Amino acid sequence: MASIELSCSSAFSAFCNLKNAEKTLKVGASEIINRIVDDLKDESETYRKMVMETIEKIMSNLSAADIDARLEELLIDGILYAFQEQASDDTVMLDGFGTVVNTLSKRTKPYLPQICGTILWRLNNKSAKVRQQASDLIQKIAAVMKTCQEEKLMSHLGQVLFEYLGEEYPEVLGSILGALKAIVNVIGMTRMSPPIKDLLPRLTPILKNRHEKVQENCIELVGRIADRGAEFVSAREWMRICFELLELLKAHKKSIRRAAINTFGYIAKAIGPHDVLATLLNNLKVQERQNRVCTTVAIAIVAETCSPFTVLPGLMNEYRVPELNVQNGVLKSLSFMFEYIGEMGKDYIYAVAPLLEDALMDRDLVHRQTAMSAVGHMALGVSSFGCEDALVHLLNHVWPNIFETSPHVIQAFMCAIEGFRASVGPVRLLYYTLQGLFHPARKVRDVYWRVYNNLYIGAQDALVAGYPKVNDDGNNTYVRYEMDYFL
Repeated sequence: MASIELSCSSAFSAFCNLKNAEKTLKVGASEIINRIVDDLKDESETYRKMVMETIEKIMSNLSAADIDARLEELLIDGILYAFQEQASDDTVMLDGFGTVVNTLSKRTKPYLPQICGTILWRLNNKSAKVRQQASDLIQKIAAVMKTCQEEKLMSHLGQVLFEYLGEEYPEVLGSILGALKAIVNVIGMTRMSPPIKDLLPRLTPILKNRHEKVQENCIELVGRIADRGAEFVSAREWMRICFELLELLKAHKKSIRRAAINTFGYIAKAIGPHDVLATLLNNLKVQERQNRVCTTVAIAIVAETCSPFTVLPGLMNEYRVPELNVQNGVLKSLSFMFEYIGEMGKDYIYAVAPLLEDALMDRDLVHRQTAMSAVGHMALGVSSFGCEDALVHLLNHVWPNIFETSPHVIQAFMCAIEGFRASVGPVRLLYYTLQGLFHPARKVRDVYWRVYNNLYIGAQDALVAGYPKVNDDGNNTYVRYEMDYFL
């Protein structure tokens, strides 16, 4: 017991010295690790974890420059022992192992066959926790294996992981997919084993799995393949995946929905936007709001990826469907699209102006709100591109909404006005505002002053030239002659 306490205090003092070691360099990394490396084989797991954490901090802060070959061997031997002997669920050992291997980088090459042998043996273990830890470790060391040019080892690991895709425990399956994703990232699509054309069809049924970790890792892996290796898979398989991804737009976790949306963009880029767009437009008819919103974002991303002219005709044609959800989805898609494409919107503003004009005159409040959001993003994107005639026309349709009382509609109106301030200029908006600043009704004055205050905050200097002239009276001189000459 006394020896454990002594070792514990020495590790703790080394850990405390770390802050000063960085600054004064009186204590090197090798000296500290030399003292505590044997403790990685201590019989107490809690203590082994503390030692591993200490080594991780030292390696990440002081690097491995002064660690010699002998200490290197001891260190790898120690972390392998500690990793194999762990019984708890936390990630201390895993993180420590990853940090040590990544810090040693190319120097790990002689030990990689041994490490991979341990991983392969543990992937076959009957304990689900052990299999999961082995898969997670592959994820941590894949980049180092690439640095060490161990492609043969990675291909072997990829083949083994592929065979384990039938794993029944979702936590373990999620880790296996994460490990496959790490290998695909570093080895590339052409040299991947198993080949991508065999791997992707095995992933399609896994997309039906409702476990969040499995969903997220599976979609990210599919998205990576769609981005970098779409040509290895048939268009029919990609369409099958599109239908599966629609279900994942209902996921509770935001990162899963975002990954699914991005994957739609990659697939559209790979096989052309028309089939993907048809699938997404059809999904606008569903009742579930979250599903529709994610669909609109996916349509906007497809438009950004494949150029808006491939998507806009179908989108505008869909607006003719006399259904509120569909029309609202189209407007929301336009809003996201103009937000994403920015100045590219100048080529499409005249095409969508009649559609937005119709939406801004609709009796439905949400319709007008979504249309104003789209107009705001569009106006901001086309600032200084000579589209003022269309923007002023749309401004005349936006302005009557100034008296709306719904907070969301007010927010959308102010967003549109800010966009117009940047694109048609604050002076023109000032002249719209002056008519209501001194109205007899307080409700009218309040909202007009709010618009004026925003103008004043955003473009105070530009307003000066637009202030109306006030004639001099007996006591005061209001006319700015020098300014008149300047103008």
